[in-house]
Amino acid sequence: MSKSQTSPHRSGCPIATTLDIVGDRWTLVILRDMINGKKRFSEFLDGPERIATNVLTDRLALIEAAGLATRQAYQQRPKRFEYELTRKGRGLLPVLQKICLWANKHYPETWTPPPSFMASQKRI
Repeated sequence: MSKSQTSPHRSGCPIATTLDIVGDRWTLVILRDMINGKKRFSEFLDGPERIATNVLTDRLALIEAAGLATRQAYQQRPKRFEYELTRKGRGLLPVLQKICLWANKHYPETWTPPPSFMASQKRI
């Protein structure tokens, strides 16, 4: 079996593999919002980063395909969905917390995350 058939990732390196999934400029921001309780498309659009709707649609599909979240219809006409983190997605919380600590240390102008986010284990 060729390399392309065994893995969708560019290499077996765990850092490269993780970046293949969450290494764009939006995915971790959306996961942050999910950890903080956002579930619906319109809620993700309300973030201070101002993600474009087409990019949000693409990233939510990527997050679902990677098994980081599931989606369930909450309305049929028009069809609308809610997204919920899976255990795999919730497992990124400690990574996000460490990124926050690193950014706050090296870029003091960054926001201090709420204590509820930093202390939380969110049922990992």
